[in-house]
Amino acid sequence: MRIAVTSQNYRTVTGHAGRARRFIVFEADGQEPPREVERLDLDTDMAIHGFDHRAAHPLDSMNVLITGGAGAGFVQHLAARGVLVVATEEIDPGMAVEAFIAGRVKSPGAGCNHDHGDLDDDHAHGSEQGHTCNCHG
Repeated sequence: MRIAVTSQNYRTVTGHAGRARRFIVFEADGQEPPREVERLDLDTDMAIHGFDHRAAHPLDSMNVLITGGAGAGFVQHLAARGVLVVATEEIDPGMAVEAFIAGRVKSPGAGCNHDHGDLDDDHAHGSEQGHTCNCHG
């Protein structure tokens, strides 16, 4: 299984998945601990937000993408490519992957108990900018 983690600094799990261009890629086979196998550093035009979704994308080869936050549009775009998006509060990328494998992560929106009104994808930065429910990026 190939698992990408959004990490703009290659040290911590970051959010704003639709605008992310840096990812740490792990492989996990269920037998051994997950291991880092690659780092993606994509051009600006390769961020999912604004990307031509008819074209091939490096994330297409992933089974799962773990992030600190993702909007509904991002989740839908990657689902159409066969990639499951999950949100985590874990900061360490390796620990986030281990938590996913152990079943301790949630999909965006899970556990969110407040109203977002008209929040939409990555454009939802008004009064909700600092919230931490991981229900959007």
